[in-house]
Amino acid sequence: MTSHIWLIPFFPMVGFLINGLLGVRFKRSWIYLIAVSAIGLAFFASVFLFFDMLKVEPSARHFENIIFDWIVAGKLRTQVAFFVDPLSIVMALVVTGVSFMIHIYSGGYMHGDPGFRRFFVYLNLFVFSMLILILANNFLLMFVGWEGVGLCSYLLIGFWFEKDSASNAGKKAFVVNRIGDFGFLIGLYLIVATLSQHGIWSLDFDVVFKNAHLFNTTTVTAITLLLFVGATGKSAQIPLYVWLPDAMEGPTPVSSLIHAATMVTAGVYMIARCNVLYSMAPVSLEVVALIGALTAFYSATIALVNNDFKRILAYSTISQLGYMFMGVGVGAFSAGIFHLMTHAFFKGLLFLAAGCVMHAMSGELNIWKMGGLKKFMPVTFWTFMMATLAISGIPGFSGFFSKDEILWQSFHRGHIFVWLLGTLAAGLTAFYMFRLTFVAFFGKPRMSEEQKHHLHEAPRSMTYPMIVLAIASVVGGYVGVPHVLGGSNRFEKFFEPVIGSGAHEAFAEGAHVVAHASASLEFLMMGISVALALIGIAVAYLFYIKSPELPVRLANGMKGLYTLLYNKYFVDEFYNGVFVQGTKDFATFLWQKVDVGIIDAIVNGVASIVEWSGGVIRRLQTGYVQTYAFSILVGGVVVFMYFFWESLF
Repeated sequence: MTSHIWLIPFFPMVGFLINGLLGVRFKRSWIYLIAVSAIGLAFFASVFLFFDMLKVEPSARHFENIIFDWIVAGKLRTQVAFFVDPLSIVMALVVTGVSFMIHIYSGGYMHGDPGFRRFFVYLNLFVFSMLILILANNFLLMFVGWEGVGLCSYLLIGFWFEKDSASNAGKKAFVVNRIGDFGFLIGLYLIVATLSQHGIWSLDFDVVFKNAHLFNTTTVTAITLLLFVGATGKSAQIPLYVWLPDAMEGPTPVSSLIHAATMVTAGVYMIARCNVLYSMAPVSLEVVALIGALTAFYSATIALVNNDFKRILAYSTISQLGYMFMGVGVGAFSAGIFHLMTHAFFKGLLFLAAGCVMHAMSGELNIWKMGGLKKFMPVTFWTFMMATLAISGIPGFSGFFSKDEILWQSFHRGHIFVWLLGTLAAGLTAFYMFRLTFVAFFGKPRMSEEQKHHLHEAPRSMTYPMIVLAIASVVGGYVGVPHVLGGSNRFEKFFEPVIGSGAHEAFAEGAHVVAHASASLEFLMMGISVALALIGIAVAYLFYIKSPELPVRLANGMKGLYTLLYNKYFVDEFYNGVFVQGTKDFATFLWQKVDVGIIDAIVNGVASIVEWSGGVIRRLQTGYVQTYAFSILVGGVVVFMYFFWESLF
């Protein structure tokens, strides 16, 4: 399989082409079978490649397939080529594996939708684009996949384009991502401009990283910060996170696949892939870690009071992405990818469970119009509970191992403020996730009698993928059990050939690193995060099961803070007033004052002068012979007088 890496993106591309070009002639069952089979084959190809990789020595786990020359312009030469190493194969397994489950689930969820074929065409195209992004061996091909997933996100968020809210959400996601992508492109231009001065005309990862010593500190800092701008857009970090909550207007499988498990992790993957460059730019890593920590805490506070089932999960996604950036930002790149993997399992599952609830509740998303769903939807409830325990960081579940690794690495490497924000966010996460669970699944049913009459468990095509992801949410973290708990952290060891030695020393200078941390200190840090999670669960139980009147009294007593959180800190309103409306006002000024007032005035003024002069001259053309004879006579007299005057003087 090492010589057939191209098969992994090839299968989704074939599924996209067959259903896209010929699907109008197929029955829905055939469309579904083709789309699911395409992703399934890509997943099995990734599995075979993974086991082939394990057969060779760690230092030799780098395989490349060159397909053809793509751009040959002067000295610049770029190829369409794919490669796998420990980082890309883990990403390929996560993307294809989770996508396979979601494709299976989508058959039941989208059953009866008039856009059934179009949905699976877009879904296959998205997986193809994501695989291009993670398997590309150079920055330019990565950028093709980067833009491809952005396009598919736009198409899938606005899938039900008949609704204004959906089409507006799609446009918002597209525009915000373009802002980030602008920074990404400038970063690529700066790489080319710098290396070309040394006669190097390539954007291949191997070439750029081997010649990273040619970048001075200022240049590499600028490059990495610009690349991070792209990551903040794609991975919904401050300040470009605002598109993700609105993206919940798309079908729920889209929320699960694109906005929880795959596309939004592209920024984390990109930074981990560029760990050589980021290790040379401590300032950039500090920025990444700080933005990640602030995003994790900030979005968690918004989720505390939100009442929309999917939007709570959306803000949770933004928060968990913040944890991933915390990991890579403190130089623990493998820890960031570890949380990326476990998050794909439990957050993908949480969104699929949300889809089952919507399926049973006729599209209802307000959690205060639910209640008691545990009785009617046992499979959905128990799988949702497994994912909730995982995301809350309860010991024994996958999220505990990956989240604790990030928090420990943050503290161990001297980033106390980052650790503090992450630890507080962990407690908030447990609270708002169990708030969601207790309100939606426990207590008395609060839905209408008609909705209650139609409550039912989702079909097997939807519940079986959830069960698989629930198992992964439990056991997925055991590949990275830390040494302090008796494990060997095999996940980190697997990543050693990818994470350069410089990454481990990124904060050797200027950082207060605890050089030889004791096991007792690590246990203490672990205990603090688990204790906060348990406190969060206990408070949620007190508020929403034991004494439901308490949160109401608290909200009334802290009305200002509650209003601020409920309205998401009014950031959308600020962005709309300053940037959206400001851009419109500036465009109106250009239109009315510059375009109409200056440019059109000049053009119209020239036309008016020509028209006036033409009107004056027109009067000389009367059409009468005697007028023309008189004009000739006058002209002759003038000429005669001129020459006569010249002869006198």
